[in-house]
Amino acid sequence: MFWFYESLFPLLWIGFLLYWQVKAAGTKATERLEPVTSRIIRSVVFLCVIVLLSWPHIPFSWLYRPFLAQSPWTFWMGAAITVAGLLFAVWAREHLGTNWSRSVTIKQDHHLIVTGPYAIVRHPIYTGILIGFLGSALALAQMRGIVAFILVSLVLWYKLRMEEQWMRIRFGAPYEAYSRRTAALVPFVL
Repeated sequence: MFWFYESLFPLLWIGFLLYWQVKAAGTKATERLEPVTSRIIRSVVFLCVIVLLSWPHIPFSWLYRPFLAQSPWTFWMGAAITVAGLLFAVWAREHLGTNWSRSVTIKQDHHLIVTGPYAIVRHPIYTGILIGFLGSALALAQMRGIVAFILVSLVLWYKLRMEEQWMRIRFGAPYEAYSRRTAALVPFVL
């Protein structure tokens, strides 16, 4: 099943990244942008995650230890979860429209979006990406998938915290009310 993982999952993630790149055009002008060091660190972590998930010869054998028995069921369940997560992120990206940016930003004429997937969680793009990586880890069924998921979780949590701070400054009481009624990443939990 691993050979199929090596083909299917890179295609899913490459397709997702190509979509992201194409959709980056035509967004509103940026008024405030996160520091370059934050963006570089996030890029390096994502590069490490890509290596973890795709490079078959990392010199740490414990990374290849199974965390559950790999089977067609776990593979296809992981694939379905990955696709569902990526589609949720795409829905959120489409719903956000021209307010979107790959970095933490405040856009000119920025609007607070609280409908569609943003009525389910405040950061549905991050939720979708995390679900995608969780599905990828499940399909791989090796410790390196768990490590990759943890690394992505940490960088997105950092990005989320920065974004939350900026949204509170920009939108004040309406954002506070929104954050009280809508979870950040997991509905009714977190």
